[in-house]
Amino acid sequence: MELQLIEKSNHDLFVQNLINNYQVEGVKHKEGSFIYGSIKSPEELCLDFDRTVIPPKKYFLPPEETLFQFTLAPAPQVTPVMEGNPFILFGVHPYDIKAINQMDRIFSRGVPDPHYLKRREAALIIGVDPTAVAPRSFWADMGASTVSEGFDLMLTDIGEHFIVEIGTDKGKRLLEEHAKLRPATGDNTRERVKIRSRISHICKKRGFAFPKRDIPKLLEHSWGNLLWEEQASKCLSCGTCNLVCPTCYCFDVHDEVDLDLAHGERIRRWDGCLLQDFAKVATGENFRETRASRYRHRFYRKGHYLFKILDDMACVGCGRCASACLPDIADPVNLFNKLKEE
Repeated sequence: MELQLIEKSNHDLFVQNLINNYQVEGVKHKEGSFIYGSIKSPEELCLDFDRTVIPPKKYFLPPEETLFQFTLAPAPQVTPVMEGNPFILFGVHPYDIKAINQMDRIFSRGVPDPHYLKRREAALIIGVDPTAVAPRSFWADMGASTVSEGFDLMLTDIGEHFIVEIGTDKGKRLLEEHAKLRPATGDNTRERVKIRSRISHICKKRGFAFPKRDIPKLLEHSWGNLLWEEQASKCLSCGTCNLVCPTCYCFDVHDEVDLDLAHGERIRRWDGCLLQDFAKVATGENFRETRASRYRHRFYRKGHYLFKILDDMACVGCGRCASACLPDIADPVNLFNKLKEE
């Protein structure tokens, strides 16, 4: 692990150099919230945020994308559409990096997804340790306070400096070419540990009342629990919890044909298991017609089905779903603790 220092007075110069040479996407302040967007000046970039509204997954799995274009006449022809322009994603918290690492595994297994993987390969990720904890977050309880991979650079604010952990050779070259550096000292490293521990301790004020690795076993015995019906009776089937989740990756695919009936394109859009027609098939049957079955499926997906693939929950504790849910039934902490009590 190689650690370097960037003085706060030199940080804007570093960001400006990146803007001059790359497409830079980062965290911006907007109307009381934080979002990811294009960074045109160092002043726009915000690194002391608690959490963004939408996770950075949108850069690798866009809400809508064209997979290929096709021509039906005079002869059928398909032209793949592959987007993969290099860019820098600046200001990603460790829990969102953990989510990206999970998505990398999902989209690389079986038949790899070339669209996701090309965008992922094009990205250079600069992470930043949190300086504040968002309401309903519990990432410390999910082992997502820090990450050891998935980033090219990781910044920690230690006062007058940023201490920078170099994660990849790409990140090292970026620093050497565009930043003014000096090696971190032992005191700097110890300060980094103290800062990380302090913010993680704040986050641990909420979490599961039992070890998270017990959740799959808990769910094995909770299929018929009346809590699913009770909670789902309040569900709006809006799918907001799916949209804001950094580890939800379901999508729908459909073809759009031009008015000339000779040209068109195949489009992929985000989909969500809480939406009423998510499990509906062409013949009209719906395999999860009730709100309770869809609500239950989401938690089984996060805490049981994907556990077998990831050896971990498909939840990083960001708390976005809990904060965005109007009837307040999406919070995994509340749901799993209630199941455990019963």
